[in-house]
Amino acid sequence: MSFTLEKVVPWGRSFDEYTAMFSLSNADLDKSILGCGDGPASFNAELTRRGGHVVSADPIYNFNEDEIRSRIKKTYKEIVEQARNNKEEFVWDHISSVEELGTVRMNAMNDFLSDFTVGMNNGRYVDASLPDLPFEKGHFDIALCSHFLFLYGEQLSENFHLQSVKELCRVSPETRIFPLLELGTKKSRHLKKIIDRLEKDGFAVSIEKVSYEFQKGGNKMLRIKHT
Repeated sequence: MSFTLEKVVPWGRSFDEYTAMFSLSNADLDKSILGCGDGPASFNAELTRRGGHVVSADPIYNFNEDEIRSRIKKTYKEIVEQARNNKEEFVWDHISSVEELGTVRMNAMNDFLSDFTVGMNNGRYVDASLPDLPFEKGHFDIALCSHFLFLYGEQLSENFHLQSVKELCRVSPETRIFPLLELGTKKSRHLKKIIDRLEKDGFAVSIEKVSYEFQKGGNKMLRIKHT
């Protein structure tokens, strides 16, 4: 049985994972960044501490800190148990065990939770969801989308993917999406058609290998630029 989820769940990753997943250079980190679908990731908290400029957009930010903490607690057991039952789908390199996975993810999510209320008050966390974002055209330098588009290919339609990617491209001249696999390490059912549509509409699209791999074969990101 492969790793499966019925719906999108809150599960956060760390700053170091973000920089590896999206091949973010020091120059990139100095730019204005949108993290779309960040959920309880610690990327915003850590980059802000480093003096960066980042906004995270996710519908989970409609909830308060205690409500998000409760949702994470409910999700945690399911994710860890599925990882344990499907260990063969993952690369146990930088993270060496299911127990370490749980620790690393909870450390990231606790960092997010400690930053969330202040970040909401400062406008760094925005209650918003694809495919309609409340930002002006070209508001950011780079838009990132982690573990949402393509990963939930079974739950989200091809049209949703296309409209969402175009919305990310509207608010930023460069968009990066990771990973390009679905849950269960399956090849994305939407990827080729989305690339074809984007290229037809005049975008420069490339699939690029990155230094991060946890899902087996999940070591590539999609980069989309305006031409």
